[in-house]
Amino acid sequence: MGKTWFITGASSGLGRIMTEDLLERGDRVVATIRRKDALADLESRYCDRLAVMTLDVTDTAGIRAVVADAFRRFGRIDVVVSNAGYGLFGAAEEATDAEIDRQIATNLTGSIQLIRAVLPYLRGQGGGRIMQVSSEGGQIAYPNFSLYHATKWGIEGFIESVAQEVASFGIDFIIAEPGPTATNFAAGMVRATPMAIYDDTPAGAVRKAIDAGAFPIRGDAKRTIAAMIAAADSKKPPFRLPLGSTAYDDITRELARRLSSIETQHEVAYSADHKHGG
Repeated sequence: MGKTWFITGASSGLGRIMTEDLLERGDRVVATIRRKDALADLESRYCDRLAVMTLDVTDTAGIRAVVADAFRRFGRIDVVVSNAGYGLFGAAEEATDAEIDRQIATNLTGSIQLIRAVLPYLRGQGGGRIMQVSSEGGQIAYPNFSLYHATKWGIEGFIESVAQEVASFGIDFIIAEPGPTATNFAAGMVRATPMAIYDDTPAGAVRKAIDAGAFPIRGDAKRTIAAMIAAADSKKPPFRLPLGSTAYDDITRELARRLSSIETQHEVAYSADHKHGG
């Protein structure tokens, strides 16, 4: 028998493709969406194996209710995919308080509360797998995406800790880190109102490049999802899964730079210890 998956943000982009591919291969899917009828075509084709539920991940009570309903209906869920999210595009000073609050509530708090909600059920069934859709932006940073990066770095740090807390219960994690991929991510970005003072800064340069379509997008959405599903199917999946050559190259380059920078501080770091015997 196939697996049962729970996927947030399934109405479009990577979430939609994953839902389609899993149903086509015979698995069962609980797909959450914000827009009613966004998956009506799939519901009519796979009514026996697809449960579509309406969910806004900024609603913590709603998350708990939907998770409870999903486990009640299917009995067991093998893989939980925390995919819902979007990008807030703008320099930190340009974003409004409301835009910042919404970005954090969706990408960070929503993902945290989803994971918290499913843990008791996964423990109760003897284990399971959680895949968090992050980004290469959970390990690196571009100007003009500061609030988006804050949420992705934040959720990765959260999972680093939680994974240690629940490993003995048979619960493991995969952090998927796609690079630029041909999806509708750019169309779904919320753009802060730009300030002219940033036009001639790195933030302004990134804004101009995005507007001009100058960023190369090497990632293929179907291949990205195939790699994610293969990782979730594997007996011993990677904890972090960079996806696309851009993500792999950017992340490895940045990790090497950070390690090199830290190593120059070896003597200073050790000098801060207690001096014993003095």
